[in-house]
Amino acid sequence: MASLASGTLPRVIILHAPGTNRDREAALACELANGAPEIVHINQLGVGDRRLADYQMLVIPGGFSYGDDLGAGRLWANDLYHRFRDDLDAFVASGKPVLGICNGFQALVKAGYLPGPAPLQRVTLTQNQQGRFECRWVRLQPLPNSRSLFTRGLEQDILCPVAHGEGRLWIDDANQSRALFDQGLVGLQYAPTVDGAFTTAAAAYPDNPNGSIGNIAGLCNWAGNVFGLMPHPEDHVLAWQHPRWSRGEHDGMGLPLFVNGMRAAGQF
Repeated sequence: MASLASGTLPRVIILHAPGTNRDREAALACELANGAPEIVHINQLGVGDRRLADYQMLVIPGGFSYGDDLGAGRLWANDLYHRFRDDLDAFVASGKPVLGICNGFQALVKAGYLPGPAPLQRVTLTQNQQGRFECRWVRLQPLPNSRSLFTRGLEQDILCPVAHGEGRLWIDDANQSRALFDQGLVGLQYAPTVDGAFTTAAAAYPDNPNGSIGNIAGLCNWAGNVFGLMPHPEDHVLAWQHPRWSRGEHDGMGLPLFVNGMRAAGQF
């Protein structure tokens, strides 16, 4: 059992598939959060060189897995569910933290793990409302009623970039959309880049860069240990990464998400 108190750092598996490209940034964020990350190719799991059960936290990073040839995250989702379903189901059921970022979020949604339960896909991530790739910094507001262990206790907004073409979270049934909020499954919302009121109606572009319903930027499962988001908090884990750092601004780092994840991982 890993324990921060005993000095043993939680082991974090950063899962790599062909086309993913945010592995090292995710690993750095985990190191800064006092974890021991290892980048592991999905085929290493497939042949038994590595076992998911030997790790205390799973991170599925961003990129373009399998070239997004059948849609963003779809082939990776098929891999996760059909090749590693038993191991991943056991990992999730144990309560160990799972974090999916951008392409990793897409994979978890399309495999049914977010918002869950798998294999039912209750929501989707589709093409941005503007019809183009978006790369810009956004502000994320944590929701105090969220079940997510990753956003637990967060009071400050997070500033980090998005970089995606298919990040629009959508659900056709308005009642089901409202239920995501009522059940505490929404962890983060896109927020105005200046102070202002927040609403579950669609935020104006570019504050909501993709047109996600209810401004939803991140979702968790019912147990709160699986969390996914389209923006990249691993790209703002050092003060000088702030776009206005040279002007003395340094707030809104994404590192607390990883710290919360590592705190939970340290219990296993």
